[in-house]
Amino acid sequence: MTIDRYDALLVQSFGGPEHNDDVIPFLENVLRGRNVPRERLLEVAEHYRKFGGVSPINQQCRDLIDALRRELQTHQIDLPIYWGNRNWHPMLDTTFREMQQHGVKRVLSFVTSAFSSYSGCRQYREDVVRFRSAADADEIEVDKLRVFYNHPDFIQVVADSVQQAVEALDVNDIPVVAFTAHSIPGAMAAGCDYERQLRESCHLVAESLDLPSDKWALVYQSRSGRPQDPWLDPDICDFIETLHQRGVRNLVISPIGFISDHMEVLFDLDTEARNVCERLNINMRRASTPGVHPLFVGMVRKLFQERLSGADREAIGQFPPNHDVCPEDCCFSGRPS
Repeated sequence: MTIDRYDALLVQSFGGPEHNDDVIPFLENVLRGRNVPRERLLEVAEHYRKFGGVSPINQQCRDLIDALRRELQTHQIDLPIYWGNRNWHPMLDTTFREMQQHGVKRVLSFVTSAFSSYSGCRQYREDVVRFRSAADADEIEVDKLRVFYNHPDFIQVVADSVQQAVEALDVNDIPVVAFTAHSIPGAMAAGCDYERQLRESCHLVAESLDLPSDKWALVYQSRSGRPQDPWLDPDICDFIETLHQRGVRNLVISPIGFISDHMEVLFDLDTEARNVCERLNINMRRASTPGVHPLFVGMVRKLFQERLSGADREAIGQFPPNHDVCPEDCCFSGRPS
C-alpha cells in the first residue's frame, strides 16, 4: 500500500466539556466572536449541567479512534492517529505541537461531520490554519477527507439504526421517521450544499427501508441565534406537534446529521423532543448515531484508503462522490464580513 505521501492521520472534532467546571469555558470558546447574550450562554450551560457537565462527544471520539486503530492495523495501514478539537481539550494547537515533536510533515484529516456547511466543513479547514499558526507549525500540511453523506456504508448504518428503532416500537403500522440535523442560518445554507446533501441522505435511507414518502421527513433541531433571523426549519418539536394534529401516534427520530451523540442529541432529542411526545401521547424511539458501528469504522478506513492508495471512491444515489479539495468559495458562513 502506498502511504509515503502521509506521515499521520488526524481526527478533527468539535470537542465538549467533561466536568461541570469545563462548561462555561467551553461555551465561551464555542461562542467566541459571536454576539450572543450572556444569559443565553448560561441557559445552554444548564443543559450540560443536567448531565453532570459531561458531553459524550469526547469519549465517543476516543472510542472511534481506538476502533480505527484496530481497523487500520487489520488492513496493514501503519500510520499514527492524532486527535484535535475546535472548542475543548485536546485542542488542535496542542495536537500540532505534538505532531511537530514527532516529526510529522503531512497529515490526512477525518472531520466528524458527514455534510458540507461552514461549521461542518470550511470552519474545520480554518481551524487548521488558525491552530497550526498558533503552534508555530506551519510546515505541517493537512489534507481533509471528503464528506461522505452518500457513501453506501454510511447510508446502511443509518438505515440499520432506523430499522432497529422501528422494531423496538413494536407496532403494526409503519411509524413516521423524522430525520434530524442541526439547523443553520438561511444565509449560511444558501452558500453550501448542506440541505441538498441532507435530503439525498434521507432519501437514500428511506428508499433502502421502503418507506413511503408520507412516512418520513427532514426536520431540524438546536436552532440558536436571534428569533428574527431565518434558520432552516421545521424544528423537530414543532414537527411533532403537526404529527399529533395529523393523528400520528408512532415516531422514530433519526439524528442523521450527527455521527455521534452530542449534547444536542441528549438534550434536544432525548429530553425536549421526548417530553413533547410524552405530553402528546406519541410513542417515540430515537435511532442510534453511527458511533463505532463496525461498518462505519470500516467506511472511515475506506476514505483514508482512497487518498492513501487510490482505492475506489464509493457513492450511491444521483450524485457522485464529493470533491477531495474544497473550492475557495465553498461553504462560507453567511455572516457579514
